Amino acid sequence: MKTQPSTVQRLLAYALVYKYRIAGAILVLCCAVAAELGGPYIILTIIDKHLNIQTGNMEPVLKLLGLYIGLIIIAGISNFIQSYTLQSTALQIIKNIRMDIMRHVQRIPLRYFDNTPIGQVVSRIANDTEAVRELFMSFMATFIVSLFQLVGIFIALFILDARLASFTLILPPIFAVIMYVHLKYSKKYIAIMRARLSDMNAMINESIVVMPIIQAFRREKVTLEEFDVLNEDRYVNQVKQFRVFSLSSRNIVGTIGSLITASVIWYFGSAYLVEAVVSFGVFYVFIDYLGRIFNPIIGIFDQLTNAQRAFVSAEKVFAVMDMDGEEVGNADQSARPQGIVKFEDVTFAYNEGDNVLKGISFEARKGETIALVGHTGSGKSSIINLLLGFYEPGQGRITVDGVDITTLSKQALRKHMGIVLQDPYLFAGDIKFNVSLYNKGITLEQVKKALGDVGAAPFIEQLPNGYEEQVVERGSTLSSGQRQLISFARALAFDPSILILDEATASIDSETEGLIQKALKVVSEGRTTLIIAHRLSTIRDANQILVLHRGEIVERGNHDELMALGGRYFKMYQLQKGEKAVLTS
Repeated sequence: MKTQPSTVQRLLAYALVYKYRIAGAILVLCCAVAAELGGPYIILTIIDKHLNIQTGNMEPVLKLLGLYIGLIIIAGISNFIQSYTLQSTALQIIKNIRMDIMRHVQRIPLRYFDNTPIGQVVSRIANDTEAVRELFMSFMATFIVSLFQLVGIFIALFILDARLASFTLILPPIFAVIMYVHLKYSKKYIAIMRARLSDMNAMINESIVVMPIIQAFRREKVTLEEFDVLNEDRYVNQVKQFRVFSLSSRNIVGTIGSLITASVIWYFGSAYLVEAVVSFGVFYVFIDYLGRIFNPIIGIFDQLTNAQRAFVSAEKVFAVMDMDGEEVGNADQSARPQGIVKFEDVTFAYNEGDNVLKGISFEARKGETIALVGHTGSGKSSIINLLLGFYEPGQGRITVDGVDITTLSKQALRKHMGIVLQDPYLFAGDIKFNVSLYNKGITLEQVKKALGDVGAAPFIEQLPNGYEEQVVERGSTLSSGQRQLISFARALAFDPSILILDEATASIDSETEGLIQKALKVVSEGRTTLIIAHRLSTIRDANQILVLHRGEIVERGNHDELMALGGRYFKMYQLQKGEKAVLTS
Protein backbone atom coordinates (compact mmCIF):
# COMPACT_ATOMS: atom_id res chain seq x y z
CA MET A 1 0.00 0.00 0.00
CA LYS A 2 1.40 3.37 -1.03
CA THR A 3 2.05 5.71 1.90
CA GLN A 4 0.87 9.26 1.34
CA PRO A 5 3.21 12.08 2.40
CA SER A 6 2.23 14.09 5.48
CA THR A 7 0.37 17.38 5.25
CA VAL A 8 3.53 19.31 6.16
CA GLN A 9 5.52 17.53 3.44
CA ARG A 10 2.89 18.30 0.82
CA LEU A 11 2.67 21.95 1.80
CA LEU A 12 6.46 22.17 1.63
CA ALA A 13 6.39 20.53 -1.80
CA TYR A 14 4.12 23.31 -3.07
CA ALA A 15 6.39 25.92 -1.47
CA LEU A 16 9.56 24.42 -3.00
CA VAL A 17 8.25 25.17 -6.48
CA TYR A 18 9.10 28.79 -5.65
CA LYS A 19 12.23 28.04 -3.62
CA TYR A 20 14.32 30.66 -5.40
CA ARG A 21 11.80 33.41 -4.77
CA ILE A 22 11.49 32.38 -1.12
CA ALA A 23 15.27 32.18 -0.77
CA GLY A 24 15.56 35.67 -2.25
CA ALA A 25 12.95 36.97 0.18
CA ILE A 26 14.85 35.42 3.10
CA LEU A 27 18.10 36.99 1.89
CA VAL A 28 16.43 40.40 1.75
CA LEU A 29 14.96 39.67 5.18
CA CYS A 30 18.45 39.10 6.57
CA CYS A 31 19.41 42.55 5.31
CA ALA A 32 16.33 44.05 6.98
CA VAL A 33 17.05 42.32 10.31
CA ALA A 34 20.69 43.32 10.18
CA ALA A 35 19.72 46.93 9.49
CA GLU A 36 17.18 46.98 12.31
CA LEU A 37 19.55 45.40 14.83
CA GLY A 38 22.38 47.68 13.83
CA GLY A 39 20.52 50.77 15.03
CA PRO A 40 20.95 50.16 18.78
CA TYR A 41 24.69 49.55 18.28
CA ILE A 42 24.98 52.98 16.69
CA ILE A 43 23.17 54.49 19.66
CA LEU A 44 25.55 52.60 21.98
CA THR A 45 28.53 53.99 20.09
CA ILE A 46 27.13 57.50 20.29
CA ILE A 47 26.57 57.24 24.02
CA ASP A 48 29.87 55.60 24.94
CA LYS A 49 32.44 56.95 22.52
CA HIS A 50 31.53 59.90 20.34
CA LEU A 51 29.50 62.25 22.47
CA ASN A 52 32.32 64.69 23.18
CA ILE A 53 30.60 67.59 24.88
CA GLN A 54 33.84 69.14 26.15
CA THR A 55 35.33 69.67 22.70
CA GLY A 56 31.99 70.23 21.02
CA ASN A 57 33.04 67.89 18.19
CA MET A 58 29.66 66.74 16.85
CA GLU A 59 30.89 65.56 13.45
CA PRO A 60 31.23 61.85 14.45
CA VAL A 61 27.76 61.98 16.00
CA LEU A 62 26.21 63.46 12.84
CA LYS A 63 27.86 60.77 10.72
CA LEU A 64 26.49 58.08 12.97
CA LEU A 65 23.03 59.66 12.86
CA GLY A 66 23.22 59.71 9.07
CA LEU A 67 24.22 56.04 9.10
CA TYR A 68 21.33 55.33 11.50
CA ILE A 69 18.83 57.01 9.16
CA GLY A 70 20.31 55.09 6.23
CA LEU A 71 19.83 51.80 8.06
CA ILE A 72 16.21 52.70 8.81
CA ILE A 73 15.59 53.35 5.11
CA ILE A 74 17.32 50.10 4.09
CA ALA A 75 15.28 48.16 6.67
CA GLY A 76 12.03 49.69 5.40
CA ILE A 77 12.77 48.92 1.76
CA SER A 78 13.96 45.39 2.58
CA ASN A 79 10.86 44.69 4.69
CA PHE A 80 8.64 45.79 1.82
CA ILE A 81 10.48 43.61 -0.71
CA GLN A 82 10.47 40.48 1.47
CA SER A 83 6.82 41.00 2.49
CA TYR A 84 5.68 41.52 -1.11
CA THR A 85 7.70 38.53 -2.34
CA LEU A 86 6.41 36.17 0.35
CA GLN A 87 2.81 37.33 -0.01
CA SER A 88 2.78 37.09 -3.81
CA THR A 89 4.45 33.67 -3.59
CA ALA A 90 1.80 32.53 -1.11
CA LEU A 91 -0.94 33.61 -3.52
CA GLN A 92 0.73 31.63 -6.31
CA ILE A 93 0.95 28.54 -4.09
CA ILE A 94 -2.75 28.71 -3.15
CA LYS A 95 -3.69 29.29 -6.78
CA ASN A 96 -1.86 26.07 -7.64
CA ILE A 97 -3.50 24.13 -4.79
CA ARG A 98 -6.96 25.38 -5.76
CA MET A 99 -6.42 24.44 -9.41
CA ASP A 100 -5.05 21.02 -8.42
CA ILE A 101 -8.08 20.15 -6.29
CA MET A 102 -10.49 21.51 -8.90
CA ARG A 103 -8.69 19.48 -11.57
CA HIS A 104 -8.82 16.37 -9.36
CA VAL A 105 -12.53 16.83 -8.62
CA GLN A 106 -13.14 16.39 -12.35
CA ARG A 107 -11.41 13.00 -12.14
CA ILE A 108 -13.16 11.59 -9.06
CA PRO A 109 -15.74 8.84 -9.76
CA LEU A 110 -19.41 9.70 -9.31
CA ARG A 111 -19.66 7.45 -6.28
CA TYR A 112 -18.03 10.20 -4.23
CA PHE A 113 -20.62 12.78 -5.28
CA ASP A 114 -23.44 10.32 -4.64
CA ASN A 115 -22.51 10.24 -0.95
CA THR A 116 -21.14 13.76 -0.41
CA PRO A 117 -23.25 16.93 -0.10
CA ILE A 118 -22.45 19.53 -2.74
CA GLY A 119 -21.83 22.16 -0.05
CA GLN A 120 -19.00 20.11 1.42
CA VAL A 121 -17.26 19.88 -1.95
CA VAL A 122 -17.65 23.64 -2.40
CA SER A 123 -16.25 24.17 1.10
CA ARG A 124 -13.13 22.14 0.25
CA ILE A 125 -12.42 24.13 -2.92
CA ALA A 126 -13.36 27.60 -1.67
CA ASN A 127 -13.16 27.86 2.13
CA ASP A 128 -10.48 25.31 2.95
CA THR A 129 -8.04 26.49 0.30
CA GLU A 130 -8.60 30.05 1.54
CA ALA A 131 -7.69 28.93 5.06
CA VAL A 132 -4.50 27.34 3.69
CA ARG A 133 -3.72 30.69 2.08
CA GLU A 134 -3.55 32.22 5.55
CA LEU A 135 -0.85 29.68 6.45
CA PHE A 136 1.44 30.87 3.68
CA MET A 137 0.53 34.54 3.73
CA SER A 138 0.38 35.17 7.47
CA PHE A 139 1.96 32.41 9.48
CA MET A 140 4.82 31.54 7.13
CA ALA A 141 5.80 35.18 6.63
CA THR A 142 5.47 35.94 10.33
CA PHE A 143 7.30 32.78 11.36
CA ILE A 144 10.25 33.35 9.03
CA VAL A 145 10.55 37.02 9.97
CA SER A 146 10.20 36.28 13.70
CA LEU A 147 12.70 33.41 13.60
CA PHE A 148 15.38 35.54 11.97
CA GLN A 149 14.68 38.39 14.33
CA LEU A 150 15.03 36.14 17.38
CA VAL A 151 18.27 34.61 16.14
CA GLY A 152 19.69 38.05 15.42
CA ILE A 153 18.57 39.42 18.80
CA PHE A 154 20.12 36.54 20.76
CA ILE A 155 23.38 36.91 18.82
CA ALA A 156 23.41 40.63 19.62
CA LEU A 157 22.68 39.94 23.30
CA PHE A 158 25.62 37.56 23.63
CA ILE A 159 27.91 39.99 21.84
CA LEU A 160 26.93 42.69 24.31
CA ASP A 161 27.27 40.61 27.49
CA ALA A 162 27.31 36.80 27.71
CA ARG A 163 26.36 36.73 31.41
CA LEU A 164 23.36 38.95 30.88
CA ALA A 165 22.35 37.03 27.74
CA SER A 166 22.54 33.64 29.46
CA PHE A 167 19.77 34.76 31.79
CA THR A 168 17.42 35.13 28.79
CA LEU A 169 17.91 31.50 27.68
CA ILE A 170 15.11 30.57 30.07
CA LEU A 171 12.62 32.21 27.72
CA PRO A 172 12.56 29.72 24.74
CA PRO A 173 11.64 26.66 26.90
CA ILE A 174 8.88 28.59 28.67
CA PHE A 175 7.33 29.76 25.41
CA ALA A 176 7.74 26.31 23.84
CA VAL A 177 5.69 24.78 26.69
CA ILE A 178 3.01 27.47 26.35
CA MET A 179 2.87 26.91 22.59
CA TYR A 180 2.54 23.13 23.03
CA VAL A 181 -0.37 23.58 25.45
CA HIS A 182 -2.01 26.03 23.08
CA LEU A 183 -1.72 23.71 20.09
CA LYS A 184 -2.88 20.65 22.02
CA TYR A 185 -6.11 22.12 23.39
CA SER A 186 -7.16 24.35 20.51
CA LYS A 187 -6.76 21.84 17.67
CA LYS A 188 -9.86 19.83 18.57
CA TYR A 189 -11.97 22.98 18.73
CA ILE A 190 -10.70 24.20 15.37
CA ALA A 191 -11.41 20.78 13.79
CA ILE A 192 -15.00 20.92 15.03
CA MET A 193 -15.36 24.52 13.83
CA ARG A 194 -14.21 23.59 10.30
CA ALA A 195 -16.48 20.54 10.23
CA ARG A 196 -19.50 22.62 11.27
CA LEU A 197 -18.68 25.25 8.67
CA SER A 198 -18.67 22.52 6.04
CA ASP A 199 -22.01 21.17 7.33
CA MET A 200 -23.48 24.67 7.29
CA ASN A 201 -22.36 25.21 3.69
CA ALA A 202 -23.96 21.92 2.70
CA MET A 203 -27.22 22.82 4.41
CA ILE A 204 -27.28 26.33 2.91
CA ASN A 205 -26.74 24.89 -0.57
CA GLU A 206 -29.49 22.31 -0.08
CA SER A 207 -31.91 24.87 1.36
CA ILE A 208 -31.46 27.26 -1.57
CA VAL A 209 -31.91 24.49 -4.15
CA VAL A 210 -35.13 23.18 -2.55
CA MET A 211 -36.46 26.54 -1.29
CA PRO A 212 -39.78 26.12 -3.18
CA ILE A 213 -40.36 22.82 -1.36
CA ILE A 214 -39.43 24.32 2.03
CA GLN A 215 -41.85 27.19 1.57
CA ALA A 216 -44.60 25.08 0.05
CA PHE A 217 -44.57 22.69 3.01
CA ARG A 218 -43.99 25.49 5.56
CA ARG A 219 -40.71 24.05 6.80
CA GLU A 220 -38.94 27.39 7.22
CA LYS A 221 -38.97 27.21 11.02
CA VAL A 222 -37.69 23.63 11.14
CA THR A 223 -34.93 24.48 8.66
CA LEU A 224 -33.87 27.45 10.78
CA GLU A 225 -33.82 25.28 13.90
CA GLU A 226 -31.58 22.71 12.17
CA PHE A 227 -29.26 25.47 11.00
CA ASP A 228 -29.24 27.02 14.47
CA VAL A 229 -28.01 23.74 15.99
CA LEU A 230 -25.00 23.72 13.65
CA ASN A 231 -24.38 27.42 14.09
CA GLU A 232 -24.59 27.17 17.90
CA ASP A 233 -22.18 24.23 18.00
CA ARG A 234 -19.67 26.17 15.91
CA TYR A 235 -20.09 29.23 18.13
CA VAL A 236 -19.55 27.23 21.35
CA ASN A 237 -16.34 25.66 20.05
CA GLN A 238 -15.15 28.97 18.69
CA VAL A 239 -15.58 30.56 22.12
CA LYS A 240 -13.64 27.69 23.72
CA GLN A 241 -10.85 28.13 21.19
CA PHE A 242 -10.68 31.87 21.82
CA ARG A 243 -10.52 31.18 25.56
CA VAL A 244 -7.45 28.99 25.02
CA PHE A 245 -5.95 31.62 22.74
CA SER A 246 -6.55 34.43 25.23
CA LEU A 247 -4.96 32.51 28.08
CA SER A 248 -1.90 31.25 26.20
CA SER A 249 -0.92 33.90 23.71
CA ARG A 250 -0.36 37.66 23.77
CA ASN A 251 -1.35 38.20 27.40
CA ILE A 252 0.91 35.59 28.92
CA VAL A 253 3.81 36.48 26.63
CA GLY A 254 3.50 40.15 27.54
CA THR A 255 3.28 39.34 31.24
CA ILE A 256 6.33 37.08 31.18
CA GLY A 257 8.22 39.63 29.12
CA SER A 258 7.51 42.42 31.59
CA LEU A 259 8.55 40.25 34.54
CA ILE A 260 11.79 39.18 32.88
CA THR A 261 12.67 42.75 31.94
CA ALA A 262 11.91 43.97 35.46
CA SER A 263 14.04 41.18 36.95
CA VAL A 264 17.00 42.02 34.74
CA ILE A 265 16.78 45.71 35.61
CA TRP A 266 16.38 45.01 39.35
CA TYR A 267 19.06 42.36 39.79
CA PHE A 268 21.65 42.83 37.08
CA GLY A 269 21.07 46.52 36.61
CA SER A 270 21.74 47.47 40.21
CA ALA A 271 24.73 45.11 40.54
CA TYR A 272 26.36 46.07 37.26
CA LEU A 273 25.84 49.79 37.66
CA VAL A 274 27.10 49.85 41.26
CA GLU A 275 30.20 47.81 40.46
CA ALA A 276 30.61 49.72 37.17
CA VAL A 277 31.31 46.46 35.36
CA VAL A 278 29.22 47.50 32.39
CA SER A 279 28.70 50.88 30.85
CA PHE A 280 25.36 52.62 30.82
CA GLY A 281 25.24 52.41 27.03
CA VAL A 282 25.66 48.62 26.99
CA PHE A 283 22.99 48.17 29.62
CA TYR A 284 20.58 50.48 27.78
CA VAL A 285 21.06 48.65 24.48
CA PHE A 286 20.71 45.28 26.24
CA ILE A 287 17.30 46.31 27.65
CA ASP A 288 16.35 47.56 24.17
CA TYR A 289 17.19 44.18 22.60
CA LEU A 290 15.47 42.30 25.43
CA GLY A 291 12.26 44.20 24.72
CA ARG A 292 12.53 43.26 21.06
CA ILE A 293 12.46 39.53 21.87
CA PHE A 294 8.79 39.51 22.77
CA ASN A 295 7.35 41.17 19.65
CA PRO A 296 8.27 38.30 17.27
CA ILE A 297 7.09 35.74 19.83
CA ILE A 298 3.77 37.54 20.16
CA GLY A 299 3.55 37.59 16.35
CA ILE A 300 4.02 33.82 16.20
CA PHE A 301 1.38 33.24 18.88
CA ASP A 302 -1.07 35.53 17.09
CA GLN A 303 -0.72 33.40 13.94
CA LEU A 304 -0.97 30.01 15.65
CA THR A 305 -4.75 29.91 15.28
CA ASN A 306 -4.49 30.65 11.57
CA ALA A 307 -1.82 27.97 11.25
CA GLN A 308 -3.93 25.33 13.00
CA ARG A 309 -6.97 26.26 10.94
CA ALA A 310 -4.84 25.99 7.83
CA PHE A 311 -3.47 22.56 8.76
CA VAL A 312 -6.96 21.21 9.51
CA SER A 313 -8.18 22.60 6.19
CA ALA A 314 -5.15 21.29 4.34
CA GLU A 315 -5.81 17.79 5.67
CA LYS A 316 -9.35 17.95 4.27
CA VAL A 317 -8.14 19.29 0.93
CA PHE A 318 -5.46 16.63 0.57
CA ALA A 319 -7.95 13.94 1.63
CA VAL A 320 -9.97 14.80 -1.47
CA MET A 321 -6.86 14.94 -3.63
CA ASP A 322 -5.81 11.49 -2.37
CA MET A 323 -8.97 9.87 -3.72
CA ASP A 324 -8.49 7.63 -6.72
CA GLY A 325 -9.27 9.38 -9.97
CA GLU A 326 -8.89 8.89 -13.67
CA GLU A 327 -6.85 11.06 -15.95
CA VAL A 328 -8.81 13.31 -18.29
CA GLY A 329 -7.68 12.05 -21.67
CA ASN A 330 -7.58 13.77 -25.05
CA ALA A 331 -10.38 12.49 -27.26
CA ASP A 332 -9.74 14.74 -30.25
CA GLN A 333 -8.36 11.90 -32.37
CA SER A 334 -10.95 9.27 -31.42
CA ALA A 335 -12.78 7.87 -34.43
CA ARG A 336 -16.55 8.18 -34.66
CA PRO A 337 -18.11 4.81 -33.80
CA GLN A 338 -21.01 3.26 -35.65
CA GLY A 339 -22.88 3.06 -32.36
CA ILE A 340 -23.37 -0.69 -31.91
CA VAL A 341 -23.98 -1.11 -28.17
CA LYS A 342 -23.88 -4.52 -26.53
CA PHE A 343 -24.37 -5.60 -22.91
CA GLU A 344 -23.10 -9.09 -22.17
CA ASP A 345 -24.38 -10.65 -18.92
CA VAL A 346 -23.78 -7.45 -16.93
CA THR A 347 -24.21 -7.44 -13.16
CA PHE A 348 -23.81 -4.29 -11.10
CA ALA A 349 -24.23 -3.08 -7.51
CA TYR A 350 -23.85 0.40 -6.00
CA ASN A 351 -23.30 -1.27 -2.63
CA GLU A 352 -21.46 -4.57 -2.60
CA GLY A 353 -23.81 -7.53 -2.27
CA ASP A 354 -26.91 -5.57 -3.30
CA ASN A 355 -27.12 -6.04 -7.07
CA VAL A 356 -29.34 -3.59 -8.91
CA LEU A 357 -28.63 -5.23 -12.29
CA LYS A 358 -28.52 -9.00 -12.76
CA GLY A 359 -27.35 -10.65 -15.95
CA ILE A 360 -28.37 -7.85 -18.35
CA SER A 361 -27.81 -8.77 -22.00
CA PHE A 362 -29.00 -6.95 -25.11
CA GLU A 363 -27.69 -5.45 -28.34
CA ALA A 364 -28.56 -2.13 -29.97
CA ARG A 365 -27.57 -1.97 -33.64
CA LYS A 366 -26.73 1.15 -35.58
CA GLY A 367 -29.81 3.28 -36.16
CA GLU A 368 -32.01 1.28 -33.78
CA THR A 369 -34.05 2.72 -30.95
CA ILE A 370 -34.01 0.71 -27.73
CA ALA A 371 -36.48 1.62 -24.99
CA LEU A 372 -36.06 0.73 -21.32
CA VAL A 373 -39.22 0.61 -19.21
CA GLY A 374 -40.05 -0.56 -15.73
CA HIS A 375 -41.01 0.68 -12.30
CA THR A 376 -38.82 3.02 -10.27
CA GLY A 377 -35.71 1.20 -9.06
CA SER A 378 -35.86 -1.51 -11.70
CA GLY A 379 -32.39 -0.56 -13.03
CA LYS A 380 -33.09 1.61 -16.08
CA SER A 381 -30.87 4.55 -15.11
CA SER A 382 -28.16 2.17 -13.89
CA ILE A 383 -27.84 0.76 -17.41
CA ILE A 384 -27.31 4.29 -18.75
CA ASN A 385 -24.78 5.11 -16.00
CA LEU A 386 -22.78 2.03 -16.94
CA LEU A 387 -22.88 2.83 -20.64
CA LEU A 388 -21.59 6.35 -19.98
CA GLY A 389 -18.76 4.94 -17.87
CA PHE A 390 -19.87 6.62 -14.64
CA TYR A 391 -19.58 3.24 -12.92
CA GLU A 392 -17.87 -0.05 -13.72
CA PRO A 393 -19.85 -3.32 -13.99
CA GLY A 394 -19.21 -5.96 -11.35
CA GLN A 395 -19.49 -8.80 -13.89
CA GLY A 396 -19.89 -9.05 -17.64
CA ARG A 397 -18.83 -6.45 -20.15
CA ILE A 398 -20.20 -3.60 -22.24
CA THR A 399 -18.94 -2.95 -25.74
CA VAL A 400 -19.32 -0.22 -28.35
CA ASP A 401 -18.56 -1.48 -31.85
CA GLY A 402 -17.11 -4.60 -30.22
CA VAL A 403 -14.63 -2.65 -28.08
CA ASP A 404 -14.86 -3.08 -24.32
CA ILE A 405 -15.59 0.40 -22.93
CA THR A 406 -13.30 -0.22 -19.93
CA THR A 407 -10.35 -0.10 -22.37
CA LEU A 408 -11.34 3.39 -23.58
CA SER A 409 -10.72 6.70 -21.86
CA LYS A 410 -13.90 8.22 -20.49
CA GLN A 411 -13.51 11.20 -22.80
CA ALA A 412 -13.16 9.03 -25.91
CA LEU A 413 -16.18 6.98 -24.80
CA ARG A 414 -18.43 9.99 -24.18
CA LYS A 415 -17.28 12.14 -27.10
CA HIS A 416 -19.80 10.60 -29.46
CA MET A 417 -22.62 10.22 -26.94
CA GLY A 418 -25.40 12.71 -26.34
CA ILE A 419 -27.64 12.65 -23.28
CA VAL A 420 -30.85 14.40 -22.27
CA LEU A 421 -31.90 14.05 -18.63
CA GLN A 422 -35.34 14.19 -17.06
CA ASP A 423 -34.30 17.29 -15.08
CA PRO A 424 -32.52 19.44 -17.68
CA TYR A 425 -29.72 21.67 -16.40
CA LEU A 426 -28.96 25.00 -18.01
CA PHE A 427 -25.83 26.94 -17.15
CA ALA A 428 -25.64 30.66 -16.45
CA GLY A 429 -25.07 32.25 -19.86
CA ASP A 430 -26.96 32.85 -23.07
CA ILE A 431 -28.98 30.28 -24.98
CA LYS A 432 -26.45 29.71 -27.74
CA PHE A 433 -23.79 28.93 -25.12
CA ASN A 434 -26.12 26.40 -23.45
CA VAL A 435 -26.38 24.57 -26.75
CA SER A 436 -22.74 24.70 -27.88
CA LEU A 437 -21.04 24.81 -24.44
CA TYR A 438 -18.26 26.83 -26.10
CA ASN A 439 -17.40 23.96 -28.44
CA LYS A 440 -15.47 25.66 -31.26
CA GLY A 441 -16.66 23.02 -33.70
CA ILE A 442 -20.30 24.07 -33.30
CA THR A 443 -21.19 27.21 -35.22
CA LEU A 444 -24.10 29.56 -34.60
CA GLU A 445 -25.81 28.14 -37.70
CA GLN A 446 -25.55 24.63 -36.25
CA VAL A 447 -26.97 25.89 -32.95
CA LYS A 448 -29.95 27.44 -34.74
CA LYS A 449 -30.47 24.29 -36.79
CA ALA A 450 -30.44 22.07 -33.69
CA LEU A 451 -32.93 24.35 -31.95
CA GLY A 452 -35.06 24.38 -35.06
CA ASP A 453 -35.03 20.56 -35.34
CA VAL A 454 -36.45 20.17 -31.83
CA GLY A 455 -39.02 22.92 -32.31
CA ALA A 456 -37.42 25.43 -29.94
CA ALA A 457 -36.70 28.17 -32.49
CA PRO A 458 -40.18 29.80 -32.41
CA PHE A 459 -40.20 30.60 -28.68
CA ILE A 460 -36.48 31.58 -28.64
CA GLU A 461 -36.91 34.05 -31.50
CA GLN A 462 -39.71 35.71 -29.53
CA LEU A 463 -37.37 36.42 -26.60
CA PRO A 464 -36.03 40.02 -26.34
CA ASN A 465 -32.45 39.01 -27.20
CA GLY A 466 -33.20 35.88 -29.19
CA TYR A 467 -30.35 33.40 -29.16
CA GLU A 468 -28.32 35.73 -26.93
CA GLU A 469 -30.98 35.83 -24.21
CA GLN A 470 -29.30 35.36 -20.83
CA VAL A 471 -30.30 32.32 -18.80
CA VAL A 472 -29.91 32.33 -15.04
CA GLU A 473 -28.45 29.29 -13.28
CA ARG A 474 -30.58 26.16 -13.79
CA GLY A 475 -32.71 28.10 -16.31
CA SER A 476 -35.39 28.95 -13.75
CA THR A 477 -36.73 31.80 -15.91
CA LEU A 478 -37.81 29.27 -18.58
CA SER A 479 -40.53 26.68 -18.39
CA SER A 480 -39.71 23.00 -17.93
CA GLY A 481 -40.63 22.26 -21.52
CA GLN A 482 -38.47 25.10 -22.85
CA ARG A 483 -35.48 23.95 -20.81
CA GLN A 484 -35.97 20.41 -22.06
CA LEU A 485 -36.08 21.54 -25.69
CA ILE A 486 -32.80 23.43 -25.25
CA SER A 487 -31.19 20.37 -23.65
CA PHE A 488 -32.41 18.31 -26.64
CA ALA A 489 -30.80 20.80 -28.99
CA ARG A 490 -27.57 20.60 -26.97
CA ALA A 491 -27.40 16.84 -27.45
CA LEU A 492 -28.20 17.07 -31.15
CA ALA A 493 -25.71 19.88 -31.85
CA PHE A 494 -22.87 17.57 -30.80
CA ASP A 495 -24.06 15.09 -33.47
CA PRO A 496 -23.68 11.94 -31.34
CA SER A 497 -23.51 8.38 -32.63
CA ILE A 498 -25.37 7.23 -29.53
CA LEU A 499 -28.28 9.33 -28.22
CA ILE A 500 -29.51 8.70 -24.67
CA LEU A 501 -32.84 10.04 -23.43
CA ASP A 502 -33.25 9.52 -19.69
CA GLU A 503 -37.00 10.08 -19.17
CA ALA A 504 -36.52 13.21 -21.25
CA THR A 505 -40.22 13.66 -22.04
CA ALA A 506 -41.48 13.15 -18.49
CA SER A 507 -41.83 16.88 -17.73
CA ILE A 508 -43.08 18.02 -21.13
CA ASP A 509 -46.64 18.87 -22.05
CA SER A 510 -48.46 17.00 -24.80
CA GLU A 511 -47.95 19.73 -27.42
CA THR A 512 -44.19 19.94 -26.77
CA GLU A 513 -44.01 16.15 -26.68
CA GLY A 514 -45.49 16.06 -30.15
CA LEU A 515 -42.78 18.44 -31.41
CA ILE A 516 -40.05 16.29 -29.86
CA GLN A 517 -41.49 13.09 -31.29
CA LYS A 518 -41.32 14.59 -34.76
CA ALA A 519 -37.76 15.79 -34.17
CA LEU A 520 -36.67 12.43 -32.80
CA LYS A 521 -37.77 10.61 -35.92
CA VAL A 522 -35.41 12.83 -37.89
CA VAL A 523 -32.43 12.98 -35.55
CA SER A 524 -32.44 9.29 -34.61
CA GLU A 525 -31.95 8.33 -38.24
CA GLY A 526 -28.55 6.64 -38.46
CA ARG A 527 -28.01 6.88 -34.68
CA THR A 528 -28.36 4.35 -31.91
CA THR A 529 -30.94 5.73 -29.50
CA LEU A 530 -31.58 4.48 -25.97
CA ILE A 531 -34.70 5.79 -24.27
CA ILE A 532 -35.75 5.48 -20.66
CA ALA A 533 -39.48 6.12 -20.73
CA HIS A 534 -42.35 6.30 -18.29
CA ARG A 535 -44.77 7.47 -20.95
CA LEU A 536 -45.17 4.32 -22.98
CA SER A 537 -46.94 6.21 -25.75
CA THR A 538 -43.60 7.85 -26.66
CA ILE A 539 -41.86 4.54 -27.46
CA ARG A 540 -44.42 2.74 -29.63
CA ASP A 541 -42.08 3.05 -32.63
CA ALA A 542 -39.00 1.69 -30.80
CA ASN A 543 -37.26 -1.21 -32.53
CA GLN A 544 -36.94 -3.05 -29.21
CA ILE A 545 -38.48 -2.49 -25.79
CA LEU A 546 -36.80 -3.98 -22.73
CA VAL A 547 -39.03 -4.41 -19.70
CA LEU A 548 -37.03 -4.44 -16.47
CA HIS A 549 -38.16 -5.73 -13.09
CA ARG A 550 -35.90 -5.82 -10.02
CA GLY A 551 -32.74 -5.53 -12.10
CA GLU A 552 -33.62 -8.17 -14.70
CA ILE A 553 -35.00 -8.06 -18.23
CA VAL A 554 -38.31 -9.91 -17.93
CA GLU A 555 -39.71 -9.06 -21.39
CA ARG A 556 -38.32 -7.84 -24.70
CA GLY A 557 -39.72 -7.10 -28.13
CA ASN A 558 -41.42 -4.27 -30.04
CA HIS A 559 -44.69 -2.68 -28.96
CA ASP A 560 -46.97 -5.02 -30.89
CA GLU A 561 -45.12 -8.13 -29.73
CA LEU A 562 -45.27 -7.12 -26.08
CA MET A 563 -48.94 -6.18 -26.29
CA ALA A 564 -49.69 -9.56 -27.82
CA LEU A 565 -47.73 -11.22 -25.02
CA GLY A 566 -50.10 -9.78 -22.42
CA GLY A 567 -47.44 -9.53 -19.71
CA ARG A 568 -46.09 -6.67 -17.61
CA TYR A 569 -45.75 -4.26 -20.52
CA PHE A 570 -49.37 -4.91 -21.57
CA LYS A 571 -50.61 -4.19 -18.06
CA MET A 572 -48.47 -1.05 -17.73
CA TYR A 573 -49.77 0.25 -21.03
CA GLN A 574 -53.37 -0.47 -20.10
CA LEU A 575 -52.92 1.35 -16.78
CA GLN A 576 -51.62 4.45 -18.55
CA LYS A 577 -54.52 4.31 -20.97
CA GLY A 578 -56.93 4.28 -18.04
CA GLU A 579 -58.15 0.72 -18.50
CA LYS A 580 -58.38 -1.69 -15.59
CA ALA A 581 -55.38 -3.90 -15.09
CA VAL A 582 -53.57 -5.42 -12.16
CA LEU A 583 -49.76 -5.30 -12.10
CA THR A 584 -48.38 -8.00 -9.82
CA SER A 585 -45.05 -7.50 -8.09
